[in-house]
Amino acid sequence: MAREEFDLIIIGSGPGGYVAGIRAGQLGLKVAVVEKDPKLGGTCLHRGCIPTKALLHTASMLDEIREAGSLGITVGEPVLDLPKAQARKGKVVDSNARGIEGLFKKNKVTWLHGFGRVAGPHEVVVEGAEGAVSYGARFVMVATGSVPRDIPIAPADGHKVLNSDHILELDRVPKSLAVLGAGAVGTEFASIYHAFGSQVTLIEMLPRLLPIEDEEVSAELEKVLRRRGIKSLTGTKMVRYEPTETGVRLELQKGDKTEILEAEVLLSAIGRKPVTENLGLEALGIELERGYIKVNGYMQTAVPNIYAIGDVVNTPWLAHVASAEGILAVEHMAGHHAKPLNYERVPSCTYCEPEVASVGLTEAKARERGYDVQVGKFPFTALAKAKILGKSAGFVKIVRETKYDEILGVHIIGAHATDLIAEACAILQLEGTNEELIRTIHAHPTVSEAVMEAAHAAAGAAIHI
Repeated sequence: MAREEFDLIIIGSGPGGYVAGIRAGQLGLKVAVVEKDPKLGGTCLHRGCIPTKALLHTASMLDEIREAGSLGITVGEPVLDLPKAQARKGKVVDSNARGIEGLFKKNKVTWLHGFGRVAGPHEVVVEGAEGAVSYGARFVMVATGSVPRDIPIAPADGHKVLNSDHILELDRVPKSLAVLGAGAVGTEFASIYHAFGSQVTLIEMLPRLLPIEDEEVSAELEKVLRRRGIKSLTGTKMVRYEPTETGVRLELQKGDKTEILEAEVLLSAIGRKPVTENLGLEALGIELERGYIKVNGYMQTAVPNIYAIGDVVNTPWLAHVASAEGILAVEHMAGHHAKPLNYERVPSCTYCEPEVASVGLTEAKARERGYDVQVGKFPFTALAKAKILGKSAGFVKIVRETKYDEILGVHIIGAHATDLIAEACAILQLEGTNEELIRTIHAHPTVSEAVMEAAHAAAGAAIHI
């Protein structure tokens, strides 16, 4: 039987692979997506963004109900039904997975079930239930994503040491939870399980929480978490791990001081590693560096018809980055005008409580690059809508340069930060000025007014503070 040929074969159906597949179908390419899991969607849908946010919503509702008395609503003490919360999370995930299948049918994208590897510049072998089957392709895209990274002294075992995959399936609320790593994953699960009733301690080796964010944002987050009862140990390294009858015993070091912390469960949230092993890449001359595939601005590897996107390349580990890279790569291979991504305009979102979001340069990075910087901040405590919501922690911070008045960065911590950042993304994409943001009328009363007010502050003319 003749080998089936495709214009494009994509290995991996995460937010990079499936989006690239849909875009390729829209452009008239004959496309197939290889996926070994029983459902489409990859890590983001099944073990990352979506299930985590479903649990975060449950946690948020618990906190809202606990504060209902302040709104004049009398209710009893809420009780968490974790199995039911987990079941709801599963329904959300399954619904989205079915949605991707429907989009594949609509755009004539073929799903090849199995493990895919690149057997040649124009050949992909899929190992599935019927054995190994070879397919031909003009173009190949690697979008195999990433998996949680283990810490050598305490590898995840799914019982006392969990990674982000394990904790999403937890069937109980631990009395105490130590979280190693205070990036987005660590702080989000700290928020979830604190709301669920765990005593939570965040441990971060670097000097502050969310180390990639603006320093003032990190300081505000630590302050708010402390008020909520979440302990943060920054500049602290775990030097020893020991399982005990009741959980784990950690030896922590900060400078020359040592501290012992005992907890029922340790969550390892120290990052992820790319899935690039056993794909056949090196044999084709495709370069890897620390496991990441080297690509140019159009996501091409050293073999021009083979592209790589998402967590397998050394760009931010974000679903929306993978999707944008997938669209860019497909449009490039289809001969359309394609412009390399500006990664400094990628929004970063952390869905802890309070939410954190940012885009562009931090104040420190802008000054480091030699810009003459003026900063404006507007606190949520001065915002009517934030008071109405009972969520007045946090602020919006705008970093602008004074020569052309261009906005270089926007940093938000507070209510709906991850939604508010979209306006900032548009401003940066259009190289907008602070003056233009000031003159953009924002509806009242809304949380978005904080962005406009921060622009006023950045011009030295704050209205409501």
